[in-house]
Amino acid sequence: MRLPMPNNHPGRAWLALAVGVVAISWSAVFVRFTHMPGISSAFYRVFFAALFLWPVLLRHPEQLRRVDGPVLRMAALGGLFFAGDVGLYNTAALHTTAGGVTLLGNNAPIFVGLLSWAITRRPPPLLFWATLALSSTGVVLIMRSDTTALGIHASADIMAVSTAFCFALYLLVTERLRDRCDAATLLALSSTTSAAVLLPVAWITHTSLRIPNISSWAAVLGLALVCQVIGYFALTYALGHMPATISSVILLGVSPLSAFFAYLTLGERLTGMQLAGGALVLLAIWLASRIRKTV
Repeated sequence: MRLPMPNNHPGRAWLALAVGVVAISWSAVFVRFTHMPGISSAFYRVFFAALFLWPVLLRHPEQLRRVDGPVLRMAALGGLFFAGDVGLYNTAALHTTAGGVTLLGNNAPIFVGLLSWAITRRPPPLLFWATLALSSTGVVLIMRSDTTALGIHASADIMAVSTAFCFALYLLVTERLRDRCDAATLLALSSTTSAAVLLPVAWITHTSLRIPNISSWAAVLGLALVCQVIGYFALTYALGHMPATISSVILLGVSPLSAFFAYLTLGERLTGMQLAGGALVLLAIWLASRIRKTV
């Protein structure tokens, strides 16, 4: 898991972000295949990820020695935000389409831009807002045929939008920590905190943590290893080399990919409007790659 990538190779950060987008795009599909409550699958996602990461980290204790009190507290705060993100997202994914929850949950760039503006007093570049508008148009087109289903599940909509706010906070915390903590250590700390938060939530809400069958085990491990370990390790690394405002826009690519994977595995149909929206998102991703020249 130690992947030293120097700052003078920005292409590696973009490659890592692309890997993260593909891995994270499987989240809603895996959640459906767990056949478990959203809180339960969210807990196992971060719990099994932490179980995988800690033995790797303990083989390189020099990384852990760099973790001081402030870093530990900030990493725990990031884990708290991520627990809210994944818990709400997994629950919402069970009550609407995989693409629909991804559309609403990927509004993080709006919150990242506004929160960054509020914190730093510096507005993102104009190209960011133009790219965001193009991306948002694309994801809305992707899910236009899902409007009726989304309207029925208003509570799922609220949860999905709430995930975007939690995820934006997670991105900002992670970005601030990446110059003081390597990606694997930060991911292990935040995943452990998320598991510690979600476990009592499951207990308080009387949510069963039983994994019902072999296919559920496979889906849970997919969430932990593909989405969490691979996806968020890649994302955490990328956040050490590019602003959260830019990476959050690139993450909008999760929406068309999630719709495509849902079509392949869940039979959720792709329409011409969804394909057009996907093309807009891809165009916006290319434009976002040009922002680094202006920041």
